[in-house]
Amino acid sequence: MSKKTYVILISVFIILIALSAAFIIHTFFGQSPSVPPRDILNVAEDDSSEDAEGSSSESLLEIPIDFQKLWETNTDVYAWITVPGTNIDYPILQNEDNTYYLNHTWDHKEYKAGSIFTETYNSKDFGDPNTLIYGHRMYAGDMFAQLQYFEDADFFDKNRIIYIYTPSKILTYEIIAAYPYTDEHLLFKYNFNHPDEFARFCDETFSIVDFRACFLDGVELDWSKDKLITLSTCLKGNSNGRFLLTARLVNVEE
Repeated sequence: MSKKTYVILISVFIILIALSAAFIIHTFFGQSPSVPPRDILNVAEDDSSEDAEGSSSESLLEIPIDFQKLWETNTDVYAWITVPGTNIDYPILQNEDNTYYLNHTWDHKEYKAGSIFTETYNSKDFGDPNTLIYGHRMYAGDMFAQLQYFEDADFFDKNRIIYIYTPSKILTYEIIAAYPYTDEHLLFKYNFNHPDEFARFCDETFSIVDFRACFLDGVELDWSKDKLITLSTCLKGNSNGRFLLTARLVNVEE
């Protein structure tokens, strides 16, 4: 092999390495394009709040998400989730294809980060006994990556609230459990529409012994009253495991 050929081969090899590294950085560490622009949150002021005599009428609930603007891009958007203390601040979507948002953004672009979504096994009114909400754990720290902050007991104690906005309601949830789990599908393992199965889920969840698990003390759940959400993402260091965050509904504004 001539020296010139050797140099060319080395140069090509270096270029391929650089391109591969750029792809890996973009795919796994780059900022996800899944986040709608922040001005989506800015609801235009409505001058109709004043009556004919110029006095303010009874104030209506202000939803800080412009769903009409979101629907211009994607009508699968039906709610918005915010977890204070983290960067989790995303639309929630549901498609008739339960796998679609595993690798599609809220604006239908194919991308590894996917979106935050629920499956058709759950209704979209959060009236089910337990609504499962899914999101990837991205290396850049977006989507549901920061759920695992809650495995730290101090963080868990200081950050207990989740807000879900719908076009007509603001739902406030109290976080009651953060824990590693298997990749078993909760809605297949437990029939949450049956009180005994709901109780079994609660008993087995609060019996988990793991240094990464945190629980709110003194929690007593009632199938006839309590509505839960469970956020699910991949478990750090174990792609076959999941990290779950379960919260119960404590307030509804409408």
